[in-house]
Amino acid sequence: MTVTEAKEKLNELELREFAYNHAMGILYYDGTTGAPKASSIPRGKTMGVLAGEAYKISTDKEAVSLLGFLREHADELDADTLRRVELREKGLKELNAVPLETYIEYTELMNEADAVWHEAKEKSDYPMFEPVLKKVIDFTKLFAEKVAPEKSPYDYCLDKYEEGLTMAKCDDFFAKLKERIVPLVKRVQEAEQPDDACAKVFFPIEKQREFSDILMERIGIPRDRCAIGETEHPFTTDFSRNDVRITTHYHEDAFLSSMYSVIHEGGHALYELGGDERFSYTGLSGGVTMGIHESQSRFFENIIGRSREFIGLIYPDAVRLCPELGKYSVEQLYRAANKAEPSLIRTEADELTYALHIMVRYDMERQMINGSVNMKELPEMWNALYKEYLGVTVPDDKRGILQDSHWAGAGIGYFPSYALGSAYGAQYLAKIRESLDFEKTVASGDLKPIRDWLGDRIWKYASSKKPEWILNNAMEAPFDPKYYLDYLEGKMKDVYGF
Repeated sequence: MTVTEAKEKLNELELREFAYNHAMGILYYDGTTGAPKASSIPRGKTMGVLAGEAYKISTDKEAVSLLGFLREHADELDADTLRRVELREKGLKELNAVPLETYIEYTELMNEADAVWHEAKEKSDYPMFEPVLKKVIDFTKLFAEKVAPEKSPYDYCLDKYEEGLTMAKCDDFFAKLKERIVPLVKRVQEAEQPDDACAKVFFPIEKQREFSDILMERIGIPRDRCAIGETEHPFTTDFSRNDVRITTHYHEDAFLSSMYSVIHEGGHALYELGGDERFSYTGLSGGVTMGIHESQSRFFENIIGRSREFIGLIYPDAVRLCPELGKYSVEQLYRAANKAEPSLIRTEADELTYALHIMVRYDMERQMINGSVNMKELPEMWNALYKEYLGVTVPDDKRGILQDSHWAGAGIGYFPSYALGSAYGAQYLAKIRESLDFEKTVASGDLKPIRDWLGDRIWKYASSKKPEWILNNAMEAPFDPKYYLDYLEGKMKDVYGF
């Protein structure tokens, strides 16, 4: 076999893997956006079968032999193919860590956990979810033990979502954030608060759906390649650069919730849609890490979406669809959208207090994985940390420990990516301003120059480069949380006038 023939076989192999993953993704998306509740049972069986077949494709003798051949001829491979080999080796190590039957059991558990979480959240009943969560944690620890026995289990979890991330790095990052955010929160709380009545006007759901379409157009999402659905906990799923789905959740008396959900998920979508065509159906498609992915969603949601210029841009359409909003000025809406106030729900949190929500989850995950907390006591721990970090009292499980879907999907180690992504985005902004008038560009309504900047430095590479390379390519400097903290301080001074 020649290297050229081996590369062709690799293309065929990854196309087959894509097909199975595509089918499982469609089933998952359907299950969370409209399928009847009882469908989780047959869907789980179907996904178990599909996962088993995908596992066999990736781990059979022919696939392993092909990978070995490519590794032996690494010096003859182009950079993209070598990166595919590296990622496949990492993935194969994960798959080989447990037998096929265990992998199928895990896949079926993911389907079950999602269904149970939805029902438990609806009923605000953590004890209903606790047995399933325990299984998820047990599987997570099993994978950590088998795949990376040289690491602490939680370091394995962090690295899975943000390559190279460790508890030591997280501790340093969060300590720097806490040092400046906590006193800034106190200063904001002592200041005169913006009137946020405009954020609570009655905005009919049908009109909000129209508004979602406008928002997607405003940020530049090609609608022939991206659809929007509705679910309990908004998310984005990417099947290919030609099929990305985002979701939102509507509240008639809190339209900013969906507005920023759409823009946030839209940022994820733009990243996926912006990958180079040559990576389609290969192991290099899609974003490189969750931290960099979150840097795109948080950039669009907050840095663009909560800017005075963007709010001025969408204000006329919002008033047209919701005339009651016309009683309030653009400036009132801007201040309401940027009001900083400790709250219960992470996805509704303002930019300033958001990192505190992440710290709660980070502290809990470490203890869940190392076994230092009883799973039955997690709600009590959650409530205590919310009181300590944010000064708020959690009234029930629905607005407490059951608010996020991540743990139901085994996303242990994912949450720090949100805070890192926010910080990455602020450093992108500083770099963008060296070549663009950011505010003028946003105010113009044509975000293409900003999308082009992100596309040229981040999106087009998909997973073909290591995350450190991507960050250095965008920032042209080492990552420094100072940019994020300076950004937050500047925003709060602007909104609160101190």
